[in-house]
Amino acid sequence: MDTDPKATLHRVLRRQRDGLVGKLDGLDEYDVRRPLTGTGTNLLGLVKHVASVQVEYLGLVFGRPSPLELPWSAETAERDADLWATADESREAILDVWRHSAEHADATVEALPLDAVGEVPWWPEPRATLHEVLVHLVGEVARHAGHADVLREQLDGATGLVAGDPNVPDRTADEWAAFRGRIEQAAREAAGR
Repeated sequence: MDTDPKATLHRVLRRQRDGLVGKLDGLDEYDVRRPLTGTGTNLLGLVKHVASVQVEYLGLVFGRPSPLELPWSAETAERDADLWATADESREAILDVWRHSAEHADATVEALPLDAVGEVPWWPEPRATLHEVLVHLVGEVARHAGHADVLREQLDGATGLVAGDPNVPDRTADEWAAFRGRIEQAAREAAGR
């Protein structure tokens, strides 16, 4: 059992990152890119966004800028350009940025103590420790991994952090339909419908 807080936070961050990027596995170009919500949320965009966030929080914030340029983060870039992939941005190019951002983030976590201080210019109180930034980043990545879970389930029914996740009940399609039906019935009854 790991009792080192930094190692624990780092392990959870890596697990959430793996869960997020794993949602792309087995999907074609259209399904990883297409908007699945009214606000355009899509799987490859979530990966691109988290790659950018890692470079900012575990790079710029601690004076360790990444040598990799992110054109979608430039001041002249289109608003929300980090939330979707243009037709000329390949999945592999975005995954390369993802891998680089993860390696860069990991190097920062490994190099600095939890009480290292950085500056988060977009926070109301910019001064933050690595500990605070890691807690924030774990929450943000987990939130986006949760978005990806729901999107992937909408696409092909795949559920869980990874394929075969033991936390997801093993049910047949008919059993899931019956379970969903029970939930729908309870919602109708509660709403007086």
